[in-house]
Amino acid sequence: MEKYTKHFFNNIRKKLEEWEAAASIPHEEVYRFIHSMAGSASVLGLHKIGNRARELMDKHKEKDERTWTISEVKEELFDIIQYCYHYYEEESSELFPGKQSRDGEEPVVLLIDDDTSFLMYMKEELEKIGWYVVPIANPDKAVMSYYDVKPDCAIIDIYMDGTNGFEVLDFFKKKLKQQFIPTIMVSVENSKKVRMKSYQMGADDFIAKPFELDEFIVRVKRQMERKKQMEELVLIDELTRVYNRKYLSQAYAQVQSDWTRRGDSYCVAVLDLDHFKGVNDRYGHLMGDRVLKEFASHLKSETRIQDTVFRFGGEEFIILFPHTSIKEACTLVDDIRKRFSQLVFQADPDFSCTFSAGVAEIADPTKPFNTWLTLADHALYEAKSSGRNLVKLDGKAREHTPHKMLKIAIVDDDPIIRTVMRDIVSKLPSEQHTQYDIHTFKDGAAFIGSDWHEENPCLVILDGVMPKMDGLEVLEQLRSRSDSDRYKVLMLTSRKSERDISRSLQLGADDYMTKPFKLLELEARLGQMLKRMR
Repeated sequence: MEKYTKHFFNNIRKKLEEWEAAASIPHEEVYRFIHSMAGSASVLGLHKIGNRARELMDKHKEKDERTWTISEVKEELFDIIQYCYHYYEEESSELFPGKQSRDGEEPVVLLIDDDTSFLMYMKEELEKIGWYVVPIANPDKAVMSYYDVKPDCAIIDIYMDGTNGFEVLDFFKKKLKQQFIPTIMVSVENSKKVRMKSYQMGADDFIAKPFELDEFIVRVKRQMERKKQMEELVLIDELTRVYNRKYLSQAYAQVQSDWTRRGDSYCVAVLDLDHFKGVNDRYGHLMGDRVLKEFASHLKSETRIQDTVFRFGGEEFIILFPHTSIKEACTLVDDIRKRFSQLVFQADPDFSCTFSAGVAEIADPTKPFNTWLTLADHALYEAKSSGRNLVKLDGKAREHTPHKMLKIAIVDDDPIIRTVMRDIVSKLPSEQHTQYDIHTFKDGAAFIGSDWHEENPCLVILDGVMPKMDGLEVLEQLRSRSDSDRYKVLMLTSRKSERDISRSLQLGADDYMTKPFKLLELEARLGQMLKRMR
């Protein structure tokens, strides 16, 4: 039966490929194809496909003068195409159990080692426990990845071809000294000299190879917990559980780094609760504390994942908005204001609170942060003077609204996978300032030969094995370009192609996934990569 099932799915692939090459498709041909699927699927025990095909037969007449485009066909048959993929997905879950799903908020580990076998093994094992692992085989690429990934922990091998791991450690500690991100050195050399040098240069731990995996996980987890505890002790406001003003300099340093590389717009908003002294005087300081905690919680839940909320002091809060124009930031803050004013605090009598805010654009991050804070503060004063419960813009703000375009290329010779992936990508959340331009390519040569991706940042979902030009050849060409940093590449490989995975890491793939994979897993992985690009 398995032989005939594979033949059934191959027939669907061939028909989709045939239709993709056609300008239009006669209705009668589409109907015959659906009729054929309805009969064959039921015989093979593929009842979901058979039932859906019969529903489509009832929906359409056999004779109709209309013609279909390939987009219309894929939309109409999408449920069936998705069932085809899920069939293999279910088969793979039985063969490869235990892998946890992702929610986009798991700990992020940056793993730097030129031994690709070690990278592949560690990535697979650590992702089983729910961590997100970014493997880097090229130490030079590790420096930029550190900025992009913002890991919870970095693991660095000391001896790598052409680069000493101590050089990478030295860069991290010098350039990012304001941020506490644990660094763990690993090495086959376990001499006292190497261990002492690791600690003298600022490593938080040293683990000798080979090691027991369970012990390794405990030690890495301990470092990440230590990071979280230090942030809470030093950088988190005790009452409201948002960042305190001490973290502002570190956050602004990240803005400066991002701006140097990308040149996007950044904004700062200063928010102040209206008549907060009256709340304390009438209801007492315990109720005042409760209002502050509720306000902070509201700000955290209503802002985006890349935004940062700070308690500046008293009833005054600050929000940093990366990659956001001043008009967009004003709209975001105003939406938060409207929703917060609707909250009711239970007391005698019940009451509501409002806040006023001023928003300024960080036009030149080479200037001190106080430059922009002062502008936002002036706008806040204007909001207070105009009656409160308002959001005002800095009057000197530039009148432009930049819009960022991210291109997403799906390069795969399987029309079923192309269709399902395009649907997943099209449903990924995007920010107001970002647009996704999605394009599919049936082989590597078609992608390389296209000028569609010549501008804007581009995420490439790249199949490893394709006719004409395989994924490794495409990756090699992309990494040889002078603007190769524009491309983030997610390689899709077979579980049996360890040599291809190794080569893709050496060539500079940003991540890889092995087929067949869970669609939820792909969605979370793409979300992580897009978050690094925005």
